[in-house]
Amino acid sequence: MTHDTVEQDADTDATAEPGVWVTGPDGDLVPDYESTFPVINEGEVVHGRVVRVDKDEVLVDIGYKSEGVIPVSELSIRRSVNPEEEVQVGDEIDALVLTKEDAEGRLILSKKRARFELAWKSIEQAAEAGRPVTGRVIEVVKGGLILDLGVRGFLPASLVDIRRVQDLDEFLGQELRCKVIELNRSRNNVVLSRRAVLEDERKEMRQAILDRLNPGDVVEGVISNIVDFGAFVDLDGMDGLIHISELSWSHVNHPSEVLEIGQRVKVKVLDIDRERQRISLGLKQTQADPWQQVLDSYSVGDVVEGRVTKVVTFGAFVEVLPGVEGLVHISELAPHHVENPREVVSQGQTVHVKIIEMDADRRRLSLSLKRVAEDEVARLRPEEAPPLALSEEVFAEPAPPAAEAEETDVSPAAVEADASPADPGHDGADEAP
Repeated sequence: MTHDTVEQDADTDATAEPGVWVTGPDGDLVPDYESTFPVINEGEVVHGRVVRVDKDEVLVDIGYKSEGVIPVSELSIRRSVNPEEEVQVGDEIDALVLTKEDAEGRLILSKKRARFELAWKSIEQAAEAGRPVTGRVIEVVKGGLILDLGVRGFLPASLVDIRRVQDLDEFLGQELRCKVIELNRSRNNVVLSRRAVLEDERKEMRQAILDRLNPGDVVEGVISNIVDFGAFVDLDGMDGLIHISELSWSHVNHPSEVLEIGQRVKVKVLDIDRERQRISLGLKQTQADPWQQVLDSYSVGDVVEGRVTKVVTFGAFVEVLPGVEGLVHISELAPHHVENPREVVSQGQTVHVKIIEMDADRRRLSLSLKRVAEDEVARLRPEEAPPLALSEEVFAEPAPPAAEAEETDVSPAAVEADASPADPGHDGADEAP
C-alpha cells in the first residue's frame, strides 16, 4: 500500500511541472532536458560568448545543446581576416543562425550576417532621419573607399572631401562620418557621402563668414585649388575665388605662374553674393598699384625705357614698369610705312619710347617709337656736327671785286701801287667817264 502511494505521489509531482519531465520510450518519466534549451530558428540573431578561436573557425556558446560554429568566412565583411584579430575568447557577440544542424550535426552561425542585419536596420533609420553613419575605412578600391558599417558601404572618391583628394590611401583605417545617399537592400548596396557631412558642418561657419565679411576687407587665406580661370582661397571654412584677371597688375597666362596650392596669401574682398554664398577676391589689390607710380613719375612727352612683351598685328606692347604696359601702334613704330611690326621690334627687345597719351581712368598708355627717332634727328644742330678734316684753302675767302675795292677804305699809296705802269694797255681811255 505504501509503495503504491509513493508511486502515485511521484506521478502527481511529475505531472505537476510540465516541461520538466517527459515520457520516455518505455513509458517512464524522464527529465525534459530539451525544454531547458532555448528555441532557435534559422535566420534568427542569437547572443553568445566566444569559447574557442581556431585559425579556420570560432566556437560560440549560445546556451544551446551544442556550441555554435562560425566559419572564418562568416566572421567579417572584410575579404581576408585573421580570426584572432576579429574576436577573443570571452567576447560577447551576436550571430545569425545559418543552419540549426548541418550534416555533421553542428550549429552553423554567422557573425558578419548578424552585424549586417542589425547594421542595415540602423542604416535605414539613419537614412530616413538624415543622420550620418560612422564606419572605418577597410579598403581602397578603384574610384573610392569601402567602409565597414556592418555592411560594405561605398564612398566615391569625389565625395570623400569638399575638394578633390589626390591620395585616398591616407584614409585607410580612419573612422569617417558619412551621409547615406543611396540604399538598395536587394543589391546590398550602400553609397555614402562624407562631403555632405562636411558641407553641413561648415554651413553655419560659412554663414558666419558671410555675415562678418564686407567688400573692401583684406583677409588671409590659403590657396586650396588652382584652375585655368583663377584660384580658390580657403577662408577658414569657405572658399572664395580670385579670377585670373585679379591675380596681378601684369598679364598672367596661368594662375600657377603666380600661386601654388597651400600658399598663404592676403586678399581683398571685391564682392559678396550672399544668396549664392559666393565671394570674389582680388590679390593684386593688396599690392602697390604701378599705375599710380606711372602717374606720379611720368608725363606726356617723356621718353622712357621699356621691354617689348608682345608683338601683335596692330603694333607692340611695351612694359615700362612692372605691371604697366603701353601700346605702340603700328603707325608709331617707324617714320616709314610698316607692314609687319616684327620688321621693327621683337619680343624681349629693350626700346626707348615716348609717352604720347596717358588715360588714367581706362589705365591705358599710348607710346611711340618713331617720335623718339624724330626727336633725336631734331636735336642734331649744325654746331653739334663733327668737324671735317679739310685744309684751310677750302674755307679761304675770295678777293673782293674791283668795285668793292674802290669802296674799301685803303691808303693812297696802296691805290697808286695798284695802278702799275707795267700794264702797257692802260692809257686811261677805257675808263668810264
